[in-house]
Amino acid sequence: MINLHYLIGLPIIIGIVLFIIPEMLKLLKGIVTVIITIITLYFSITTFQLDNELARLVCFTFPSLTKFMDFQIDYLSKLIVLFIGAFGFLFSLYSLSYHNRKNDLTNFYSYFLITLGAAFGAVLADNLIIFVTFWGVLGLTLYKLIKGNDEESSSAAKKTLIIIGASDSLLIMGIGIVWMLTGTFNISEISLSTTGALPNIAFLFLLIGALTKAGAVPFHTWVPDYVKSAPASSSAFLPASLDKLLGIYLLARIIMNMFRLTEWATLVLMIIGGITIIAAVMMALIQHNYKKLLGYHAVSQVGYMVTGLALGTPLGIAAGLFHMVNNALYKSGLFLTAGSVEKQTGENEIDRLGGLSKAMPVTFIAALVFAFSISGIPPFNGFSSKWMIYQGIIDFGKGSGIANNLWVIWLVMAVFGSALTLASFIKLIAGVYLGRQNPKLKKVKEVNFLMWFPQLIIAIICVGFGIFAANLVVPFFFERITGKFDYIGIWKSQSVTILILVSIVIGYLIYLWGNMKKHRVSDSFIGGEKIQEETEFSALEFYKTIRTYKLLSFFYDKAEKKRFDLYNIFKAIVLWFNSLFSKAHNGFLPRYIFWYIAGMLILMIVLVF
Repeated sequence: MINLHYLIGLPIIIGIVLFIIPEMLKLLKGIVTVIITIITLYFSITTFQLDNELARLVCFTFPSLTKFMDFQIDYLSKLIVLFIGAFGFLFSLYSLSYHNRKNDLTNFYSYFLITLGAAFGAVLADNLIIFVTFWGVLGLTLYKLIKGNDEESSSAAKKTLIIIGASDSLLIMGIGIVWMLTGTFNISEISLSTTGALPNIAFLFLLIGALTKAGAVPFHTWVPDYVKSAPASSSAFLPASLDKLLGIYLLARIIMNMFRLTEWATLVLMIIGGITIIAAVMMALIQHNYKKLLGYHAVSQVGYMVTGLALGTPLGIAAGLFHMVNNALYKSGLFLTAGSVEKQTGENEIDRLGGLSKAMPVTFIAALVFAFSISGIPPFNGFSSKWMIYQGIIDFGKGSGIANNLWVIWLVMAVFGSALTLASFIKLIAGVYLGRQNPKLKKVKEVNFLMWFPQLIIAIICVGFGIFAANLVVPFFFERITGKFDYIGIWKSQSVTILILVSIVIGYLIYLWGNMKKHRVSDSFIGGEKIQEETEFSALEFYKTIRTYKLLSFFYDKAEKKRFDLYNIFKAIVLWFNSLFSKAHNGFLPRYIFWYIAGMLILMIVLVF
């Protein structure tokens, strides 16, 4: 089991060592990081090939801790480990060029490697104490992987730390209740029913920990703020990929191993999934900052994963896990393309961009693939997992529970969410890459190989996972976890792909034939004045009607004022209590004597009764 030492210990140790190397040698630190991620990728692949077993690592430094060092190697943990290793390598390669600027994020590579090792540890840990230790480290590195050099980014970092820290506190309390009920910390030995007060409280606390890490409504508000302020490499590494993998991994463990869900628990999860899909994508529609738009979509996609897992059937669980992997792929890819645009243009607002498709062709093609994937357009991977979720919901409707009887609502929300996702990505692609180029961006060029290569690799995987989903990807990766299942609908991805390619070729030939004749091209003018730029359609204009629609504007106004933000709600409550206590302590001695006597009376009453 030496693989686990390399997977968990090596990146953490090297990450700590890199703190010693001065920042002026950032390139050296980046090269070392890439080498370490290559090694961890190799061992993540070899771990994926291991047989399922429960391993115990010997802790030579503190032998008394050895009994807690149980690590679980099953198909679920091996799947997550494989993709953590792959993302670690690709993002480190991207960061080698992205983080070569002065005054950049300090000690990025140290925190990157520590995050990588802690993620491996959390996924492989069977003991909940070890699991929550690594889980807590990930919360700290998430906080450190944002610059915090201005008020906005500092506020986003603080908000992230508080929300993640609060959910982790509840997670620890839930683990304590589980231990009290079962007498064990080992996930593989826990099986509780969600009946009774304590099991339900434990389930709720663990669920909050998982959903907050994944970024589901209503615990999602840290994600859009974080990705807007954080470097693209940090956003791709954590909120887009690792946090989704880890949060949904914990949710899968809760549903598949630790708890047996009642129909009411299933209903709660289905409601959370549906609301997450719709609420987040509606917020994404009106965003002008493309990084924040991607942040809301990172939240929305979690709803599909929660819905799939909540179905509880082999088809549903496989669909939820498949969508988890797909989302980590195309969402991290979208953040990488966003980082490329930001690096080359220095802009984050859609209305200040445009026409970058010719200047940055590889980034544009990759972004287009990711946009098609997240929107559920065949034959890309996002369609395949969403198609499975749709089928799972229809099959779920055959049951007799409360949630089963509402299957039409879950299906409509899932399909409608995909339509809205496509609408918002039409805005993103048209606003950033199509249309007239901003005159200020005429000198923009494509990013270098180190930055476009990871984007291209992820884009190819998105296409491959879509085309070969039913015959190769799902059986190889996901049926090993859930067992074999039957599809209730037919989807011939290879045949459809061929038809789509034929259609594209024929369309391109028609385009060439129509352009064989030479035509004079002239700008529009009236009265001798050119008006093309004044009359050009903006990709953002259409979406303003959504924002001003009477019913929706009410919710948008409340959302912009943070009325649905749990962080702001609890912050207001704390400040109110603070002001209340401040008024009580006004410096007058008689009032202090009054509080002293009142406190003594309350204590006496409590002691007596």
